[in-house]
Amino acid sequence: MEEQKKMKIKDILAQGKPTLSFEVFPPKTEDKYESVEAAALAIAKLHPSFMSVTYGAGGGTSRYTVAIADEIQKQGVTPLAHLTCVSSTKEKVHQVLEELKEKNIENVLALRGDIPKEGTTAHDYRYASELIAEIREAGDFCIGAACYPEGHVESANKTEDILHLKEKVEAGCDFVTTQMFFDNNILYNYLYRIREKGITVPVIAGIMPVTNSSQIQRICQLSGTYLPTRFKAIVDRFGDNPAAMKQAGIAYATEQIIDLIANGVNGIHIYSMNKPDVAESIQKNLSVILGKE
Repeated sequence: MEEQKKMKIKDILAQGKPTLSFEVFPPKTEDKYESVEAAALAIAKLHPSFMSVTYGAGGGTSRYTVAIADEIQKQGVTPLAHLTCVSSTKEKVHQVLEELKEKNIENVLALRGDIPKEGTTAHDYRYASELIAEIREAGDFCIGAACYPEGHVESANKTEDILHLKEKVEAGCDFVTTQMFFDNNILYNYLYRIREKGITVPVIAGIMPVTNSSQIQRICQLSGTYLPTRFKAIVDRFGDNPAAMKQAGIAYATEQIIDLIANGVNGIHIYSMNKPDVAESIQKNLSVILGKE
């Protein structure tokens, strides 16, 4: 176990070097906790720049977020705890913030969250910007937020979506992480547009290595992400062969990341789906670029 030097993510990003981080998600039920914890700790052994831990809406898996973030920190890796407000009361949000303070976890990704199809939503927060402002007042946290290079599905258009991002930054967020995308030109265009609007916080590119074809259907249903012809061809050719699809998906993600870093996008966040082998393969592919060799 390593001693962790506490680090805010904005300071990690300010070093100006390529960073690679991974996302893990807590278990849905208690009986899965040990396997999820084992996966998170295996990814932590890769010594990424930081690791984010998602937050289950409605309190289902939310209690595990702080626990897993704490375990990651004990391994010497900076944790980023997600906090979702759509199904939370102010009381619940402040309870989680107090737990994070107790564990010396100082990085929070503030999200509105998806409105649940079933179950109730709390009405204390309508937008992520309100949650960000509240976290900013609650303590010395480094605050991240989400951004949507292809526009949020609920926004009328991309211009409106960028205005919402500006509200988040003005409320006090220090950096933003993108939703997954498969065409880097979408991100480059988005960066130009947000910089033009005066949004200067660091942008971390969110990359999803697609390692099985069923992921594609979920991705398209959830976010309407654009799939380039080159990517569709990979899925068409290898989708029925799990081992080949995994190899091709990791290669595609690696190529995306190399292009991003070559074009000055230093922050890379991998939606690694609790798969240590996928995280390790990508890190190995980038070892010299990341200065890991």
